[in-house]
Amino acid sequence: MLVEVLKRTLVFMVGLVLASVAVFGFMAVLPGDPAQVALGVNATPEALAATRARFGTDRPLAVQYLSWVTGLPAGRFGISYLTGAPIGPQIADRLQVTLWLVATGTIIALLIAVPLGVWAAARHRRVSGTIVSCLSQVGVAVPAFLAGILLISVFAVRLKWLPSGGWTPPAQGVGRFARQLILPAGSLGLVQGAVLTRYVRSAVLDVLREDYLRTARAKGLGPYRALARHGLRNAAVAVVTVLGLQLATLLIGAVVVERVFVVPGLGSLLLDGTGNRDLLLVQGVVMVLVVAVLAVNYLVDVGYTVLDPRLRRLR
Repeated sequence: MLVEVLKRTLVFMVGLVLASVAVFGFMAVLPGDPAQVALGVNATPEALAATRARFGTDRPLAVQYLSWVTGLPAGRFGISYLTGAPIGPQIADRLQVTLWLVATGTIIALLIAVPLGVWAAARHRRVSGTIVSCLSQVGVAVPAFLAGILLISVFAVRLKWLPSGGWTPPAQGVGRFARQLILPAGSLGLVQGAVLTRYVRSAVLDVLREDYLRTARAKGLGPYRALARHGLRNAAVAVVTVLGLQLATLLIGAVVVERVFVVPGLGSLLLDGTGNRDLLLVQGVVMVLVVAVLAVNYLVDVGYTVLDPRLRRLR
């Protein structure tokens, strides 16, 4: 098991290096001069040269990359071309907001998917199971931003139960923070919960057909007790795989949802930086998102070995 974890860690580290090269290279080949954007079209050549020297864009690309990548572990992402402020603290502040949104959306998705998926599988030949499957299929077709707009229309505009947007840090008021978090996290969680429900249903259905579960039933265990004791852990292996992919989808979906609900997270920071052509800021935000996706995939790979003892024996 330890050897397998070390292998996965090495793959993760190599992936980080390749990702940093890809992100930096993509931003480097984009057209446009940050100094020209910062100073405007009427800037003199002398002012442009001084600004390029201040930004560090007059250095060779290899030197720029090494300077940028070596500062990442310490949270040094460079200086914003637009504001002149350090990028690291901006990303750290916005990342906290996005993590709250993604974590809450994930919890909502699991609370929806696990019971409904198990129910739909256990009763797949009955009307109630078919209804759950149909509803989950409809939820898969709804994008997160549309779910957010519908939730605003119902709970903020018509019922006036919840605010339609905004953000208050927990330290400034837990109640207001929770009220403002419900709708954006719910729009992410409902859609991803519908997707996960389909996978939970399929995984549990596969388990229900296994011989060991029929043996447990023959020994006197009821259907739900046999499933709980012997089936859910095996079904969890497939579900964890999909959950890892869905976490990446939640991060990307948060970019749009944050804009819909005026939430100052990484998504809003990324869109603002793109609109202002603050390429170094965009580069830093994209790298953080890529690292998050790679980290989730790494944890999923390690989780296989923990959940399924057969994998430990094979390796």
